[in-house]
This record gives sequence, C-alpha cells and structure tokens, in this order.
Amino acid sequence: MSPDSPLVATAQPPLHVIDTEYDRIADLAMRVSASEPVLAQRLMEELDRADVHAAGDLPPGVVTLNAQVDFVDEGSGSRRSVRLVLPAEADVVAGKVSILTPVGAGLIGMSEGAAILWPDREGQPRTLRIVRVVPAET
Repeated sequence: MSPDSPLVATAQPPLHVIDTEYDRIADLAMRVSASEPVLAQRLMEELDRADVHAAGDLPPGVVTLNAQVDFVDEGSGSRRSVRLVLPAEADVVAGKVSILTPVGAGLIGMSEGAAILWPDREGQPRTLRIVRVVPAET
C-alpha cells in the first residue's frame, strides 16, 4: 500500500511505545489530569492499550517523542509535518507539537500508513492518517 492510498480509519489502530517514553508520558498525563481531564484520560487510554517495547525493539515507522511526523487530516485533506515533543519544547511556529495537545496525544505510537479517528481541539472527530515518520535523532 502506498503512503498516499486512502485508508479507512479504525477507532483504535495498533500502537507501539518505547518503555521509557511510556513512563514520561504517563507522568505528564497524571500531572495535567486536574486541568485537562479529558486529554489526560484519552492519553492514558492510548498508553494502556499500546504494546510497550525497549527502544531497540520498536518496529520501524512508529511515532515516538522527537520523531518528525507527516500526516493528513482525511476530512479536510490538509497535510502537516510536525515534530512530536514534550510540552517544554513545543513551538507551533517551528512545527513542534506537544504530546499534551489533542493531535500530539493522537499521534503517539501510531505507525506509517495507520489512521485514527481522533477529536480535535473543538472535540470534532478527525481522521488522521500517518504518511511518514522520520525517527528521532539519537
């Protein structure tokens, strides 16, 4: 399947997360649970269903922290390229999106070619399809 072929989004595609990132993201979600309860809950639900791997065992093409992600909003057709980062490193102008945003929480652990139905900031469902993942520099 080519990266540009249409996909039908599933509500819960398979997710893969690095063990150390799992701990960092879960800690962040717990810290914002009082101020952002819906986002924190969604992020924890995603982490809970993810397959957790050591960094060296992560399948290729998976969205991790600091990875560059190209994705398409299937509804609007808009294509974005972002780097998924921790909140302190977020900079929308530079294309750095925090894991503690709706789109960041929806992208983590996804694989190239996968799609997910995920709410945007206004709570409207959007189908996000991962086109390409460039791994974080080590």
